[in-house]
Amino acid sequence: MIVTKKDTYTILGDEEDGIKSFASFLEFIIPKAYASENLVIDLLKYEKLSLEDLLLFLPVSNQQRADNKSFVIVNKAVHIDRVPEEIMVVPTLGEAKDVIELEEIQRDLGF
Repeated sequence: MIVTKKDTYTILGDEEDGIKSFASFLEFIIPKAYASENLVIDLLKYEKLSLEDLLLFLPVSNQQRADNKSFVIVNKAVHIDRVPEEIMVVPTLGEAKDVIELEEIQRDLGF
């Protein structure tokens, strides 16, 4: 796993080439090592990702959000209109950063 720490969030990327194994690994590692951090999951290298593949990340996304932390997936393969509201997917790392900043402001304001 490729880990890049930023000021207000951490980017996690897949070194291997298996979306299912990466999703499974994140379910294991995030509660142990990254539960208190806002996370960006970099899936840009997966150019042919399906909605079903993205939904593999829903359990860990739900857990992070329940703990008042951001969980943003970065990928362009699935059209945003097909992605359910329960999971945040954006096409660029810059947009992921913006989403985290907005969510932090909302949490600070009590939303």
